[in-house]
Amino acid sequence: MKAGIKAAAIHGSKSQPARQDALNSFKNKLSRVLVATDIASRGIDVEQLSHVINYEIPNIPETYIHRIGRTGRAGVDGIALSFCDTEEREYLKDIYKLISKPIPVVEDHPFPMKHGAVTVPVIRRGRR
Repeated sequence: MKAGIKAAAIHGSKSQPARQDALNSFKNKLSRVLVATDIASRGIDVEQLSHVINYEIPNIPETYIHRIGRTGRAGVDGIALSFCDTEEREYLKDIYKLISKPIPVVEDHPFPMKHGAVTVPVIRRGRR
């Protein structure tokens, strides 16, 4: 909470009751951010979730679909932002094949991150 933003976490090292407490805190808007490993990519439903942010692109395309599927549900707009390292660029091709449509990649955005000499793109997703 260094920046004044309360966050909760869900990961495999937490007990099930602790995971449920973290999820409830997020759903009840007591925490503004929920940080989760892939344990949260399936089976979690948060109404009107506006954003999903992927720090890494998963190497399994279906996992990516499940992650971003947490937002933009039931006709509500949602945004998925994904930070993609140069080594993860190959995973994008597999995702393209699975969904049969391109994922917009922002190469020149106002907050570029550097990994070596390569700008890390941000991938955006709109309405489902």
